[in-house]
Amino acid sequence: MKFNWGTGIVLAFIGFISFIMYFVISMNFNKKYNHDLVTEDYYKVELGYQKDIDKQNNAKTLKENISYTKTSEGLRIVFPKNFDIKNITGKVFLYRPSNKQLDFETPISLSENYLLVPDKRLLDGRWNLTVDWQYNGTPYIYKASINY
Repeated sequence: MKFNWGTGIVLAFIGFISFIMYFVISMNFNKKYNHDLVTEDYYKVELGYQKDIDKQNNAKTLKENISYTKTSEGLRIVFPKNFDIKNITGKVFLYRPSNKQLDFETPISLSENYLLVPDKRLLDGRWNLTVDWQYNGTPYIYKASINY
């Protein structure tokens, strides 16, 4: 058999197709490359964005918004000082983009003007913080991307 440029092109195509098929098969069957959607009910969550926009607009009217600090005990989420803490309700959701098993939600229950998320619940890395809260029936939302 003679090796000419036509044979070389055919062998190059076969090599390229084999290379691509290897990566397609390895991405589909290797658990290391298993990535999930951000949420399971993506379209249902998408419909609720107008409510979040309204809550963000309410939060913009506040003189003082929520803030957070990292302390030795954990993540301290500070609510506005001029609000009565008995009338603050809602929930705090911490989302870990790299591992959904670490996501958690906690209700807001205050005895001071801050909520402390314990250090043992948070690993180092990126977290998305969402505080969905109400004060005297007015809904607010605070979102931040933090590196803990």
